[in-house]
Amino acid sequence: MQLAVFGDMGFRSNGMNEDCLYLNVWTPAKTSQEKLPVLVYFYGGGFVAGDGSEARYDGESMAKRGIVAVTVNYRLGVFGFLAHPELTKESPHKASGNYGYMDQAEALRWVKQNIAAFGGDPAKVTIAGESAGSISVSAQMASPISKNLFRAAIGESGALVNSGLDPVPLAEAEKIGTAFAAEMGANSLAALRALPAQQLLDAAGKRGIPGFPATIDGYFSPKLPAAIFAAGEQAKVPLLAGWNSEEMTYMFMLGRENPTVENFKKAVEKIYGADADEILAVYKVNKDADVVPVATDLAGDRFIAYSTWKWLDLHAQTGGKPVYRYLFSRPRPAMVPAMGNASAGLAGGVVKENDPNAVKMPQARGAVHAAEIEYAMGNLPYNKVYAWAPEDYKVSETMQSYFANFIKTGNPNGPGLPVWPLLSEGKPVQVMHLDVNSGAKPEESSARYQLLDKLHKK
Repeated sequence: MQLAVFGDMGFRSNGMNEDCLYLNVWTPAKTSQEKLPVLVYFYGGGFVAGDGSEARYDGESMAKRGIVAVTVNYRLGVFGFLAHPELTKESPHKASGNYGYMDQAEALRWVKQNIAAFGGDPAKVTIAGESAGSISVSAQMASPISKNLFRAAIGESGALVNSGLDPVPLAEAEKIGTAFAAEMGANSLAALRALPAQQLLDAAGKRGIPGFPATIDGYFSPKLPAAIFAAGEQAKVPLLAGWNSEEMTYMFMLGRENPTVENFKKAVEKIYGADADEILAVYKVNKDADVVPVATDLAGDRFIAYSTWKWLDLHAQTGGKPVYRYLFSRPRPAMVPAMGNASAGLAGGVVKENDPNAVKMPQARGAVHAAEIEYAMGNLPYNKVYAWAPEDYKVSETMQSYFANFIKTGNPNGPGLPVWPLLSEGKPVQVMHLDVNSGAKPEESSARYQLLDKLHKK
């Protein structure tokens, strides 16, 4: 159950239903004896939208590379994350909320028990996802109930580590749930359950994203994930993760204001107060022409890059396993002529010129949020919006090869690919830049993340 929130989602399932916890399996195996590596992919969508049937997550391309690919559904929004005192009381774990995360954990248990029948090896499972799906990967790594169900992890843009979606204390989430129930005129759990799903969905949609926070429930989440990673209590598995070069538009910082030095400084002062000077010293703008690229960097860092950086940084320190970091920077090509007068919206949606309510995004200068999915999964042909060029297929071949190698061996490196160095503690950080000419380069943005980290701890 979900509202139509994002313009880039095309579902191939046969409609919405509360009976939604299905998964899809693609296998190249001819028998159940083959013991092939397994990829389990969690979709993105801000925990309010998305589906395992979306073509961009299709597993056939990975299956052709000798991998059993699985996509799973998990509950979203009010159905996935509502906490309520009565739900806590009836739970054997005395916990509520986190149902979406627990659906993912249950899918991983299913894979452990059943994937051998599809020729998969239950001891060779890699979990992966983008945005909310990447956040989910970090959440599963941090959870005691699922951390033994996989052997490697891939995160694309997002982590539940010093993020805006970090879990809150159960009592706090229960208050949000009780207030929501009161808004619905439901003075009991029974009354809440008696309401039509669509009515709950419509009301929850007015709360924005995510609407209902995850919880520190003592079961799925015993404490903040950042504390779990800092203490080395997470799943000790190889991790490959990164983000895109333009995760968020500069308008996230400036709104409708013109991108001038003065307006940028005002925006930073409004957000950071007494810390504004420190931000402006690292995110420097000397002239108006600097504002768009610098504000774009700060917007993307605040949105998703910093939390993903922190996840990688902590796991490199305490995980005891290989860690690999990337930056994806291939901009999407122009749209196909059939799209007519349309432009790209946020996260890959399409904005029609005649839609009076749509916020038109400025022309992307880099790779926007969610742009890498089709490249990584080998699914460019499924996306009919963009006029993919041979260079795009080259980028996809490189990125998917790295991912497939990692799923098979825990190491992305292989014949014919530029060497991807480890993120090693105490050594200069090397980042794999994924573009038409891919290659590792020294870290260039550590000052940004060190500063955001310092300010987060205040």
